[in-house]
Amino acid sequence: MQNEEEKEKLHRLEDMKSRLFSKSYKNLQIKRSGILHKKEYDIPDSWKEEEESNITDKIFMKTSIFKKFFIFSICFFALAIIFALYSFLGGGNTVSNDNIDIAILGNAFTAGGEDLPLQIEITNKNNAPLELADLVVEYPKGSAVDLAQDSNKLRDSLGTIPAGQIHTDTVKVVLFGEQGSIRPIKVSLEYRVEGSNAIFVKEKDYSVSISSAPIDLAINAPDTATPNQDITFNVKATLNSTKSATGLLLKADYPVGFQFKNANPSPTVDNNVWNLGDISPGADRTITITGSMIGAQDGEQKTFHFFTGSADQNDKANIGVVFNSLGHTILINKPFIQARLFVNGIYQNSYVSDSKTPIQGQIQWANNLTTKINDLSITARISGNAFDRSKVIVSKGIFDSVSNTMLWDKSSFSNFTEVNPGDTGSVDFSLAPLSLFSSSGLLDSPTVTIDVSISGKQPLEGNINNSLTDSESKTIKLISDVGVTVKALYSGSTLPNSGPLPPKAEQETTYTIVWSLSNTANSISNAKMTATLPAFVRFVGPIDPASEDVKYDDSSKQVIWNIGSIPKGAGISGNNSKQVSFQIGFKPSLSQVGDIPTIINDAILTGHDDFANVDVTVNKASLTTRLATETAGTERVIQ
Repeated sequence: MQNEEEKEKLHRLEDMKSRLFSKSYKNLQIKRSGILHKKEYDIPDSWKEEEESNITDKIFMKTSIFKKFFIFSICFFALAIIFALYSFLGGGNTVSNDNIDIAILGNAFTAGGEDLPLQIEITNKNNAPLELADLVVEYPKGSAVDLAQDSNKLRDSLGTIPAGQIHTDTVKVVLFGEQGSIRPIKVSLEYRVEGSNAIFVKEKDYSVSISSAPIDLAINAPDTATPNQDITFNVKATLNSTKSATGLLLKADYPVGFQFKNANPSPTVDNNVWNLGDISPGADRTITITGSMIGAQDGEQKTFHFFTGSADQNDKANIGVVFNSLGHTILINKPFIQARLFVNGIYQNSYVSDSKTPIQGQIQWANNLTTKINDLSITARISGNAFDRSKVIVSKGIFDSVSNTMLWDKSSFSNFTEVNPGDTGSVDFSLAPLSLFSSSGLLDSPTVTIDVSISGKQPLEGNINNSLTDSESKTIKLISDVGVTVKALYSGSTLPNSGPLPPKAEQETTYTIVWSLSNTANSISNAKMTATLPAFVRFVGPIDPASEDVKYDDSSKQVIWNIGSIPKGAGISGNNSKQVSFQIGFKPSLSQVGDIPTIINDAILTGHDDFANVDVTVNKASLTTRLATETAGTERVIQ
């Protein structure tokens, strides 16, 4: 029975497999009933009880946290209200800057340089005292408007300011500045509170207008100028204070390109600081400054600044406190007609030259107008003590030796009768300097000055001519003639020499080298003379006179004479002679037999001409065994 059942099951399985893998098999859709059969399940009561218990616990836990947070918030808010009421109503010890008032009582206007009293009231509205309080008053030191630049500070210790109290303090400040300018004052209260080392600060700003400056500055100068032409400034300083002033300075700041020429009175320091000395109330001082703008372009604006004040305690050449300052701006305009003087092909304000070189001059002219100019004329007047009046040569012009004036006009150049707009040209001349030393004596501060002027007429309507002029001046300083003489002596010197003469191979012969100097017109400073010895020559060492500063460097074999100053006229007619002698030794080798060897190389003198303000260099050739005392052409060959 069991076997049949198993066979039946196997048969059904095989039948199902064959249908599944058959190509003609079709999937049959089996409809299912949409009615759900009600089934009941028995769930233990213990599970329900457990689930209900978990849900209840979770709800209870969430509710408990919310209530706790809510209760905590209410308590914190209540405490904050209580603390605030206590602080405002009941004696809290907190301090606020808002409860500190600073009142400044004083004039809103003051005269510069005069004492300005300020009454400062500090009110402490806090319920706690302000301890270790300091009052600090800061104000400009000079005429500056920024306290960060330069300021004075006054500090006054106030001690403790009790709660609810008012402390009054009076200070005096001195302000400077131009009339109408505003000067800031900053008042600060520095304090501490009980139980803290921190420093707290309460500030109050106050402004004062300067009704009048302690020193008035006035500048009288042109508003326009032409390049390379003289500009004159008259600067007037007047004391407005009711008290006398001492140690006042005036300082000028020049723009780039301004070349200072002179001033009256002369500057105290450099070319821009004057000591005004002691000035009584109402008195004034006037400084006149003359110079020119070199290389300025048409349309440029150049501003000059002038300052006055008291001298710095640490540096009397600088202004410590500026009382007043003033500026003046000049517009550079190209002249209508122009004449520019070139010396030896160079255009500048001043020149230097030596007395042996001729001076070549050229005047370049131009009509810068858009209209023609009639009757153009150029003159050049020569002055100074260093030009030879007999050697002035004027190309296509005339030289009047009576007035020392060169002239070029329409009689010399036909085109000067009528010069068209934009026309340019040039005229030439040359002159020779005088010798700086002659039978008449020495020239003192030798100079040649050439003053050039150009003039013309601009035709206007109604047969009216407008006169046009331009001028320029150049100064040529002559460099002093410094003479250097070098000699090698065997006999007749102040130092005795030894050895064979002429020198013999492998035997030493000593020579005395003599350096002599002369100087004509200008003092020479920082003078020094150097020369080197050949490898086969040694420095023996005696110096005559012994007071002269002569040193020898064995490593470089250089002899150095530190001369220092060479006064003008030195070595001329026996005046202030400058000379030094020293000895050298020469031992020739066999290879030098028949030669005339060099025993000292070229000597070089360097120095500075104090008048011409240029460095001076003089070279002298080397010396051989041909001695200075021998007849010219005699040779001393090594035997």
